[in-house]
Amino acid sequence: MTYNVQIKVMPLKDLLDPQGKAVLGGLKNLGITSVEDVRVGKHITLQIEAASEAAARSVAEEASKKLLSNPVMEFFEIEFVN
Repeated sequence: MTYNVQIKVMPLKDLLDPQGKAVLGGLKNLGITSVEDVRVGKHITLQIEAASEAAARSVAEEASKKLLSNPVMEFFEIEFVN
């Protein structure tokens, strides 16, 4: 069966997010001053062929840990979608 998986990779909350700060500065330069904070991350979609949802989750976790995220600076969340 094919599973559609979305992986959200974001900087750890305690770390500075330079891209987020740059976007925040750009928004303020545009006169959009109501935004208080910006965090920039990655949104990755995978189509995984697996025997079960648990097996697909295992593949997504392995990919996230080994390639898609840097555990020193980022965390990831996995979500199954239709």
